[in-house]
Amino acid sequence: MRHTGAAFDQLRRGLEEVAARGPQLVRVHSAPSFAAQWLAPRLAQFLAAYPKLEVRLAANTDYVRFSNDDFDIDIVYGPPRAEGVEIVPLPEETVTPLCSPALAKSIRNAADLLDRTLIRSDVKQVQWHQWFTANGLEAPALHGMRFDRSFLAIATAAEGLGVALESTLLAERELASGRLVAPLAARANDIRYVGHRLIYPRASRQRSAVRAFADWLVAQLAGATVGSSL
Repeated sequence: MRHTGAAFDQLRRGLEEVAARGPQLVRVHSAPSFAAQWLAPRLAQFLAAYPKLEVRLAANTDYVRFSNDDFDIDIVYGPPRAEGVEIVPLPEETVTPLCSPALAKSIRNAADLLDRTLIRSDVKQVQWHQWFTANGLEAPALHGMRFDRSFLAIATAAEGLGVALESTLLAERELASGRLVAPLAARANDIRYVGHRLIYPRASRQRSAVRAFADWLVAQLAGATVGSSL
């Protein structure tokens, strides 16, 4: 086993050396809303920082099975289900009511939301009833629009059709552009939680391309800048 393990290590190093002569591919799978709202808009920054790497990005609701070798990295929403993997919890996200600036003019406190159109995201781990409880109110009966993805709820709220309870991380661009605002910022209790996690097979950490992407992702979320001469 010792000799065989050493042989495989030499083979791996040889393959990496050959692969380093041309573009290296990082195969990334991601939860759909994280991919659409946060990751895809930043891929140009990653490719600029690592010009010798290429990225293939897929986003759907299935969990990756690394045993079939289709992907190197998965960014999952909620608890990971894979085994034999490294798990890196991504930074906490802040979940708060978000709406268009026009709608925000009539929202001064948490109770103002009791008679507003509240947009629901069915798969969200943080739901409206939890937010109302955190703010000392009984949640109203919810009617109206329901979506199965956060990016749909965010887009609908940006169109002025209601108030979404969403992550400020996922709605970062809409908040920066002013299409969405947080009407109760500093006036109500937000909810913070770890929504996303980065996972990859333990052996993949040895691949320089996987290591570069994982380090870049964590640094970006932490507000740092990283680069490499790969």
